[in-house]
Amino acid sequence: MGERTAKPRAKVLETAPVSAPALKISTPVVTEAATVVSALPVIAGPSLLDALDRVEGDTLERTCEDLGECTRCKLHKTRNKIVFGAGNPRAELVFVGEGPGHDEDLQGLPFVGRAGKLLTQMIEAMGLTREDVYICNVVKCRPPENRKPEEDEVATCSPYLFRQLDAIAPKAIVCLGATAAQALLKTTDSISRFRGTWFDYRNTRLMATYHPAYLLRNPAAKGEVWKDLQKVMAHLGLQPRKSSK
Repeated sequence: MGERTAKPRAKVLETAPVSAPALKISTPVVTEAATVVSALPVIAGPSLLDALDRVEGDTLERTCEDLGECTRCKLHKTRNKIVFGAGNPRAELVFVGEGPGHDEDLQGLPFVGRAGKLLTQMIEAMGLTREDVYICNVVKCRPPENRKPEEDEVATCSPYLFRQLDAIAPKAIVCLGATAAQALLKTTDSISRFRGTWFDYRNTRLMATYHPAYLLRNPAAKGEVWKDLQKVMAHLGLQPRKSSK
């Protein structure tokens, strides 16, 4: 979050030059380029991606119905509400986080707390709104005390995330934080080694960046995240929001 290693399923892609102008984020933009890695250590055991075939004609509604009032792992014992996901079912851009927090657990919606407000600002800075994108998490129930989801919890819930991504078929996926990136790239490596690098995930381009909650604790990293988002914008042909003066 195993024993036997295999080649990672994620393929590193070349990063296109950034053409979008830099956003004023009240933090100096870091100029150091992201490290490109040719291989990532793989979690042992059979891959969930291999075990899960694409469901013909699958939809978000069907996936949500199949999830139901889930009791498949111990997280259901302490949750208030399942947080399935929210946004445009045909979004070109999907953000994937770790799991619900306190506010999300109460409202049943992803990223509505302090980190969610920062994510909204990031999305708007890209020239989009929350209604334009889709937002979800690796696990759909809040881990107690906002702890990191455990390996068995991720293994149990990840297939529903895979189905969500297949149903939406976005042009780009942004993993917010290490848990999301490790779950989709099947690696145990630190996010700092591959943050800002394009990977191929089931015919979709995927990039990992720091979680908004991390940025709340480490504001100096905002510049690095903006560089990552600029690459996503260049891939999608987006222009940053113009600041009003």
